[in-house]
Amino acid sequence: MGFFTFFLTTLMLMVSVSQANPQYEYPEIKNFLSCISQSPNAGVSGVTYTQQNASFTSILNLHVHNKRFKTQASAKPLAIITAKSVIQVQVTVTCAKSNGIQIRIRSGGHDYEGLSYVSDVKYVVLDMFPLQSIDVDLKSGTAWVQAGATIGQLYYQIANKSNVHAFPAGVCFTLGTGGHFSGGGYGNLMRKYGLSVDNIIDATLVDVNGYVLNRKTMGEDLFWAIRGGGGASFGVIVAWKIKLVPVPPQVTVFRVKKSVAEGATDVVYKWQHVATKLDKDLFIRVEPDVVNGTVVVSFIGQFLGKINRLLPLVNESFPELGLKQSDCTEMPWVNTTLFWFDLPIGTPIEALLPTDQEPPSIYTKGKSDYVKTPIPKEALNSIWSMMVKVNNMWMQWNPYGGAMDEISSNATPFPHRAGNLFLVQYFTFWPQDGDEAANLNLNKSRSFYQFMTPYVSSSPREVFLNYRDIDVGAKHPSSSKDLDVARTTYGTKFFKENFDRLVAVKTKVDPGNFFTYEQSIPPKSYN
Repeated sequence: MGFFTFFLTTLMLMVSVSQANPQYEYPEIKNFLSCISQSPNAGVSGVTYTQQNASFTSILNLHVHNKRFKTQASAKPLAIITAKSVIQVQVTVTCAKSNGIQIRIRSGGHDYEGLSYVSDVKYVVLDMFPLQSIDVDLKSGTAWVQAGATIGQLYYQIANKSNVHAFPAGVCFTLGTGGHFSGGGYGNLMRKYGLSVDNIIDATLVDVNGYVLNRKTMGEDLFWAIRGGGGASFGVIVAWKIKLVPVPPQVTVFRVKKSVAEGATDVVYKWQHVATKLDKDLFIRVEPDVVNGTVVVSFIGQFLGKINRLLPLVNESFPELGLKQSDCTEMPWVNTTLFWFDLPIGTPIEALLPTDQEPPSIYTKGKSDYVKTPIPKEALNSIWSMMVKVNNMWMQWNPYGGAMDEISSNATPFPHRAGNLFLVQYFTFWPQDGDEAANLNLNKSRSFYQFMTPYVSSSPREVFLNYRDIDVGAKHPSSSKDLDVARTTYGTKFFKENFDRLVAVKTKVDPGNFFTYEQSIPPKSYN
C-alpha cells in the first residue's frame, strides 16, 4: 500500500469514526467518559452505554412510551448511565458538572414531551430504572421506594404485606415513582388522601455537589420544592419515604357508559355539580371518547367501601348516573389498580410488575386544563362535536373536592387546590409515521385546546406539571434569560404564586443552574 493510499484510507476511517462517535466531535463527552472511568470503585463504566454500544438503542427505547421520540431524527444522548447504586449517581453528577455536560434524569419514561431523555444540547441520560428497591414497613405504616421503581411494583409490594394499606398515586402502573411523585402524583385516592406529594415524609437526593442528602440535611425548603416542583430542577432523587394510607379489605369499582344519544350530556352536566361534593370515599372519573362517530362517556368510579353502602349514596346524590348493583364489583384495593388500567377483572396482580420488553408505543400529544365553573350543556354538546371532528382523541375529567380542597395551595409546590372542580387531560394519538401526520395531529391537539379556552381557568391558564406540555412555553437550557422566559411562559401556569419560592430554593441549592432542562426552575441569576 502506497503512502497516499494509506493516508487516504486512514483519513476516511477517521472521518467515519468521527461521524459515528460523538465523543470525537465533543471533547466534553470524551472527558466525561474518562472521568467516570477513573472512579473504579463506583463501577460506572460497566453501566455506561455510548452510541457505539450494541445495546444503546434498546436501552434508550426501553422506557420511551411516545413514538414521537423514537424516530431516527429524534435527538439522542451522547451516553446513557443506568445507575445501580447511589455512588454511581454521585459520580455521574460530579463528572458531568466538571466537564460541562448536561444530564437528563429518567425514571419511568412517561414524560409526554420526552424532556427526561431528549434535548438539543450535549447531554447524557441518567437512567434510574435499575434502582427499584422497595421496603415496606407495616409497623410504622411507611415504605422506602427507590426512584426507578414503578408504581405498579409499589402497589404489588404493599399488597404482599397487607390488604388494608395503599398509597395515593396514578392509575397507569408503569409510571416511574421518581418523576411521578416529584411532579405531584395524583390518582383515584386524591379526594380521600390528596396527592402522592401530600404523603411523602422523607427523601434521598444527590445534590449538585454530589452529596447525598435526606430531609434533615437538605432542609425543609428543598424538601418542599421536590414534592411537586419537579425534582430534576434541584438534584437527583434516589428514593422516597412514603406514608401508607388505610383502605378497607374490599372496595367497589364500577364503569357506566352512556352515549350522547343516551343522555350523556345531561349526566356529565350533573356530574360537574355533584362530583366534588360526594363522600370523600367516592371518586368518579368522566372519560369522553369517540366511538363509531359519536361520543361515548365512561363514568369510572371507585368507592372505599362495599356495594350496599355505595348504591344508596349515589342514587341519592347522583341518580342521573343510573348506577345498578350489576355495574359494581367488589375486590381488594390492589386489584382495582388493574381495573383502572382497563385490564379484565381477575387479571393476576403480577401484571403490575414490569417486564424487560420494549413498551408498545404510538404517537401521542398530551395537554391539561383546570375547570372552575360548570360547563353549560350547550357548550358540552359543542365539545362533543369538536371531539368527533378531531376523531382521534379522548379526555379524562378528574374530580376535586375532599382532601384536594382542604390542603393549602402552598403546602407543596403543586398549587391547583381549592376552587377547582376537575382536572382535564387531553390525549391525542395517531399511528401514522412521518412529519405530515405529526404536524396534522399536533395542530388538531392545539386547536382543540384553543377551543376549550372559554371553559377553563385563566390568568393564568393553569397546567399540570406531570402532563408535560412544551406548548405552554420553554426556555433554552443554557440561556441567561431563563427566569424571565420561565415566569412568563410555563412558570406561573405550573406553579402559580409558588413559582417565586421555587426560584428562591433553586438559587440557594443550584445557583449555577447545573440541573436544567427546557421547563426547569431557573435561579435568579448565574454566570
